[in-house]
Amino acid sequence: MKILTNILYYIAISLVLISCEDIIDPNLPEASPVFVIDAWINNKSESQVIKVKQTLPYFDTNELPGISGAEIRITDSNGNSYDFIESEDSSGDYLWTPPNDSSTFGEIGMNYFLSIKVGEITFESISSMNRVPSIDSVTYRFEKGNDFFPDSYFAQFYAVDPVGIGDSYWIKAYKNGIYLSKPDEINIAYDAAFSAGSEVDGITFLQPIRDGINPFDQDENDDFLSPYAPGDSVYVEIYSITNLAHTFLTQMQVQINRPGGFAEMFSVPLSNVITNIINTSTDDTVIGFFNVSAVSGMGSRLDPEDLPTEEE
Repeated sequence: MKILTNILYYIAISLVLISCEDIIDPNLPEASPVFVIDAWINNKSESQVIKVKQTLPYFDTNELPGISGAEIRITDSNGNSYDFIESEDSSGDYLWTPPNDSSTFGEIGMNYFLSIKVGEITFESISSMNRVPSIDSVTYRFEKGNDFFPDSYFAQFYAVDPVGIGDSYWIKAYKNGIYLSKPDEINIAYDAAFSAGSEVDGITFLQPIRDGINPFDQDENDDFLSPYAPGDSVYVEIYSITNLAHTFLTQMQVQINRPGGFAEMFSVPLSNVITNIINTSTDDTVIGFFNVSAVSGMGSRLDPEDLPTEEE
């Protein structure tokens, strides 16, 4: 009887899996558009952009429409103000441009207050520019191939988290000038580790974070490729972020880096991520985030004439 029960159980599971192959076209109700504000500012010597857009229906694959006519200003805790002017080339993009080549946005240790007015609606937020460690070096190592990877060159960076609990960072990498932007390439750190509570402070970033600058691409046969090849380059940037921004990016990773297929049954349910932007005029929802970063960076090229060996 027990054997029969097991057989019936596996038949039922098989029928469920087979039925999952059916195409379902859900008729979702169309929700009202929601404001989307993308306000990630930094102190690099370049124009800073704040994007004000609105959402589209779930299955609409067009680019989010920009909102024109907004008045945007950031004010620091000393009363200095930065006005963002709408771009002539891209609707919904608002720019602050440094007055000269040596100027940058903001100062480490300052608080910043964001105000966005769209008609009769006002959005507000606050952030701070926190300290950021310098990058000591960017190096490569060679690893002999195995069942999963071919002979490969991996890059890693070295930087030391400043002493004192509570620093958060977003580490970005560019391979041959192209930003590694896949969901599983989001590389964030809390102090020298991954999250609050680890109490790993004031030391060199842990190896998984240092190794987070490697792309893991596959060929047409789904075989992994070496992250870097002789002649390739990598440029690494560390952005200081607030602890709330670290939480935002963590939640975003969970929502967009979905396993798919049968494993989706056991994943975290879809939900809105947090925001630090407040609609002070109405109860209408707003999504997005405001953060001000200090940035350090360093690059390195894998020189064909000076390749690392497995022993190194």
